[in-house]
Amino acid sequence: MDISIKEKFLTLWKKYFNNAELPITFYYTDEEGRAEAAKPGSGHGCIIAALVKIREGQSLSFDVDAVGCPGGKRYLGFAEEIMPDFEYFLSCGIPGKLEGERYKKSPEMVKEFMAKDMPVMKAPGRFIVFKRWDKLEKTDNPEVVISFARADVLSGLFTLSSFDEAGQNMVIAPFGSGCSSIVQYPYLEVKLPNPRGVIGMFDVSARPFVPDDMLTFAAPMSKFTRMIDNMEESFLITPSWAKVQKRIE
Repeated sequence: MDISIKEKFLTLWKKYFNNAELPITFYYTDEEGRAEAAKPGSGHGCIIAALVKIREGQSLSFDVDAVGCPGGKRYLGFAEEIMPDFEYFLSCGIPGKLEGERYKKSPEMVKEFMAKDMPVMKAPGRFIVFKRWDKLEKTDNPEVVISFARADVLSGLFTLSSFDEAGQNMVIAPFGSGCSSIVQYPYLEVKLPNPRGVIGMFDVSARPFVPDDMLTFAAPMSKFTRMIDNMEESFLITPSWAKVQKRIE
């Protein structure tokens, strides 16, 4: 990690986003000891709940055993299998056997989604390390930056992410679990020539673990670095943003 980038962002974030919550980051590694090891099953209910500690400043490293949720294992790249009867789980359920989440209208629709639009990602390392931005060290190599953001902050990140792009859809909001929206989908963007930002945390099951007015914005580090470089020539220096900034706590 280039510490000058870290410090530059901290200064500019304070200047234009006041005391808004700092982003967190993650990267994959095979090295032990890059952060405190999360205990086995730490993410049993939902990995989003475990990330509350990271958002508060604790750095944690997760391996496959530390993620108890089968969906979390898949979307963090530690497993490829899907739970049995997933098409019913995501839709109407099976009476007396399985409660359905009812996120899709029918099992057939889920199967179509799985065949066409449900990506698979393999973790490139044994561990996924989460650190808040201000906790990054020179030896860290963040691959994705994740902001838990309220509406005004989200509007700033969304607009900044397209500042140096001519394209219309440089931010996506794909259907998926909370952890897929902050890990899987943005990580799949890392190696693309024109990576996009990802707005997420629409997953109803994950919503109880974030404030009621908060979503997420995640971007590959390469894109986020460009966003930092663009901050002081973007809309952030205008009176329009100054009006919005006054509302950011």
